[in-house]
Amino acid sequence: MKVACVGECMVEFAQEGGDLFRRGFGGDTLNTALYLARLGIDTSYVTALGDDPLSAAMLAAWQAEGIGTSEVLCISGRVPGLYMIERDAKGERSFLYWRDRAPARELFDRADDAMLDRLAGFDWLYFSGISLSLYGETGRAKLRELLTAMRRRGGRVAFDGNYRPRGWSNRETAQRAFRSVLPLIDLALPTWDDEQMLFGDADASVSLRRFKDAGVKEIVVKRGAQGCLVDSDGVLVDIAPLEVLLPVDTTAAGDSFNAGYIAARIKGAAPREAARAGHRLAAAVIMAPGAVIPRAAMPTQILGTEQ
Repeated sequence: MKVACVGECMVEFAQEGGDLFRRGFGGDTLNTALYLARLGIDTSYVTALGDDPLSAAMLAAWQAEGIGTSEVLCISGRVPGLYMIERDAKGERSFLYWRDRAPARELFDRADDAMLDRLAGFDWLYFSGISLSLYGETGRAKLRELLTAMRRRGGRVAFDGNYRPRGWSNRETAQRAFRSVLPLIDLALPTWDDEQMLFGDADASVSLRRFKDAGVKEIVVKRGAQGCLVDSDGVLVDIAPLEVLLPVDTTAAGDSFNAGYIAARIKGAAPREAARAGHRLAAAVIMAPGAVIPRAAMPTQILGTEQ
């Protein structure tokens, strides 16, 4: 089974103290790709980068994690987007972005028919609401064409409805973009907080209903410490976290949950056990700082025995 994760990775500068910042790389779909690769899933990342040293460093880092990079476009004379994380006296984070001309925004403008045909041949394609915010109307139309072609060949599409208002001109545009892809989704992995912010959902059941009405057959609504609701072919279960933890850093909790869930499903687990696998991986990730935990901190096993 081959998975393609589509989106953007940016250069990250995180404040460590005073005027000192640590450089890293970050992106929601990239986090999921990395954890899928660590779980033994054949995973490729699909984006556009520049031809600069930072882009080269990104590619090298992904390849070191076993992520395929053959579908990464390189655009001459361009550099990746960048964001900076600052922390106040209480430890609260604020973000500044420089990404208006990031090459990832031009992925579907630059992708030729041969590349789109290769992508349509993957077994799974995973993208997010942040991915959607990158491309504009023309790019999103080409993405929908790709999803249609992929599903026609028997592939499956997974979508995490990450909604970040900063990436959209207004909420109505985001709502239209999200609704336009829902009929093309096989597995939805939304976070209820995002659904509430974007659509004003009163509770998670409203979010579930919107996906079901669009024809999505498998839906996992993540609710942080409350666990998740899983609706697969009309069977609804509430899966609590395996234990209550005091997180060190919740960055990439949802991204890693998605990786655990998808990897488990690919390996044949039922939705209920896949949700537990997602919880196990996310629990490890939130107990270490940053989006990417050391390999030594990875759970030795995320799939347990079905209860």
